[in-house]
Amino acid sequence: MTRTLKPNMMHLKFFSMFLFATLLSIHVSYGQQDNSSALKKDKLAAEQAVLYQEILKADSLLFHAFNNCDSVTYKKFFKPDLEFYHDLGGLTIGSENELKSFREMCKRGNHIRRELIKSSFEVHPLKGYGAVEIATHRFYHTNKGQQEKISGTYKFIHIWQFKDGQWKISRIISYGHDEIHND
Repeated sequence: MTRTLKPNMMHLKFFSMFLFATLLSIHVSYGQQDNSSALKKDKLAAEQAVLYQEILKADSLLFHAFNNCDSVTYKKFFKPDLEFYHDLGGLTIGSENELKSFREMCKRGNHIRRELIKSSFEVHPLKGYGAVEIATHRFYHTNKGQQEKISGTYKFIHIWQFKDGQWKISRIISYGHDEIHND
């Protein structure tokens, strides 16, 4: 009986070591996959943070030009085939038509100022094209001889294309203009 137990004990030891080695290799393998997954997530988060900052900067420069009636700089942010959908104004096609409307607004002599509500600001990548910006902004107006007043708070979506090292808007959707106070 003693002889039959020894080989079984050896088999048991061998089996235990085999089981331990297998479990260890599975654990290491999954650990490496988790590490790889974590690295991918970190890379995506870093890319998202860069994209967020680039669109935030582009938005800031665009509306700095808007707030200062700088039509030369303003124009640089739009693709020629721009489509601007406005819930009250309808559809404006082409950057030249948007620029014409912008210049007319500036000639009226009433100052309009836009302020981004940064807490609402979202940026999402559009693979192979650029990014979509979704946010809310507030507009202020100053009629001749009067104090600045809030015109209203509205929502918008900008589709940005990144091409030749530049961010340009190809599509705009502006909505939520239920109440406009320009008087």
